[in-house]
Amino acid sequence: MKRSEKQEIIDNLIQEINSYNHFYLADLSGLNATKTSNLRRACFQKEIKLIVVKNTLLKRALDASDKEASELYSVLKGNISLMFSNEANLPAKLIKDFRKKDEIPALKGAYVEECVYIGDNQLEALINVKSKKELIGDVVALLQSPAKNVISALQSGGQTIAGIVKTLSEKE
Repeated sequence: MKRSEKQEIIDNLIQEINSYNHFYLADLSGLNATKTSNLRRACFQKEIKLIVVKNTLLKRALDASDKEASELYSVLKGNISLMFSNEANLPAKLIKDFRKKDEIPALKGAYVEECVYIGDNQLEALINVKSKKELIGDVVALLQSPAKNVISALQSGGQTIAGIVKTLSEKE
């Protein structure tokens, strides 16, 4: 591969790394063609971009990118596949679902919400990371909860007082 071709690949990787807030490094070695095709199809359906890349080119791209992901250099050994996503936990969920049928892919590391996760044992923690939409939904639910409680108390209280007054008036 010529130097100009390598630089073009590095430039494309830098652009991808800078445009996505979350990316995962996975090891897909050991998958046959059918399983690899199934994984690519699942990634496409969930809007996850899957790229296989050389370690040295990825390291150079990480150095030149806007992200501070130097801790990931230690996992740049063997086969590396990059999974880019706009949602933090989507690739982790995909890996877990795919591993129900097979032990592969193995998570090597991830860059999520400006944090670096290293090792396959971080998969559960990454699955539990909430996306921006989920956090907004939680905040809205928390904000609505006190208002709903007040309205409910007022409605039930009004019915209780009306019931007591009616009972007292019928008694006499």
